[in-house]
Amino acid sequence: MRGWACSAHPFFVGISLLLLLAGLNAQTYSAASVVNSATGLPVLAPNGFGTIYGKDFALIERALTPTDLQAGVLPLTLPGTGVRVFVEGVAAPVWYASPTQINFLVPPNLLPKRDAAVVVTAFGRTGPAVNVLLAAESPGLFQLDPETPAAVRLDGTIVRRGMPVERGAVAVLFATGLGRTLPDAQYREVPREAASIVRRAEFQIRLDGVPVADKYIRYVGAAPGFAGLYQINLVVPEEAANDPEVRVVLGAAESQPGLRLPVR
Repeated sequence: MRGWACSAHPFFVGISLLLLLAGLNAQTYSAASVVNSATGLPVLAPNGFGTIYGKDFALIERALTPTDLQAGVLPLTLPGTGVRVFVEGVAAPVWYASPTQINFLVPPNLLPKRDAAVVVTAFGRTGPAVNVLLAAESPGLFQLDPETPAAVRLDGTIVRRGMPVERGAVAVLFATGLGRTLPDAQYREVPREAASIVRRAEFQIRLDGVPVADKYIRYVGAAPGFAGLYQINLVVPEEAANDPEVRVVLGAAESQPGLRLPVR
């Protein structure tokens, strides 16, 4: 009888899970709630991070951990969540899942498409197929806070208000959605080496709306050890103003406005 009184008994755990699943509603999300993780805009890009906001996704909150990688291969679902994301029928690596949010990596082998289908599944439930714009590039800068881009010095210390980067020093900015690299990113693989973006010649950084001379941009490409993440090594020009607004630009696409790089 002691075994029956144990709340962790596999029988009761299984029954509880079945009851929870039976009470779940179908996932709720829309095309407008599938966005670039950095910009919040409904424009995705291959090898870029996407976020889906909605309801009734996972039963728990779970983020990717190093133990979820098997031989450097990214998982397609996180243990205990049951959540999977498909873009044009291709399963996307999932980085975070909760009842109301999913973060995923758009497969790098997909081609741009105006109406790319995104579908969420979980525990046998399939959400609606919503069509989103899958552009060749959808540049966005990751943020430390609502006004500050995520950036570090070469020694790894964080650039922030109160600890600005000095003119003439290198600030490493982190972005997503900068498109293909050379060599190409591989499906579900974590890049181990630097790989410059294919459209490097068309890439710009603008400080207060003014393009920075290309000689100050030392590297734009994959961040080794981080799938889907791009890094930009910028030498801060001596003529830069204090705390300039910073944007990255690829052709007609540019990152979100209003971010100021702390500079002194």
